[in-house]
Amino acid sequence: MKIANLILTGLFLLFAVVQYNDPDPWVWIAAYLSVALLFILHSAGKLPRVFLLISFLLFTVWGLTYIPDFINWLNMGAPSVTGQMKATEPHIELVREFGGLVICLAGIGFLLWQKRKV
Repeated sequence: MKIANLILTGLFLLFAVVQYNDPDPWVWIAAYLSVALLFILHSAGKLPRVFLLISFLLFTVWGLTYIPDFINWLNMGAPSVTGQMKATEPHIELVREFGGLVICLAGIGFLLWQKRKV
């Protein structure tokens, strides 16, 4: 698991770095860095389970705010959001941000899985 955690820490740090050209970069840099920090704390053995639960709850609530936009995108026929880097229409950025939150939740969920009581 240590190698997986190291790889995931690096990925979340990389995700944070590439947010510099996002319309709201500091929000997403902070989001990805916070998940990377959770991985670092977990690897150091200094991550209380309650931090993971609070983080999971906060990211879930944040993600729920994107559900109407995600449903709207599905109703549009789920047009491609990957065709170009620049988000030319609002739904492109909103769906990408929702995807980013799902990735963050997956990372936190993986940490919670590792912390499960056996």
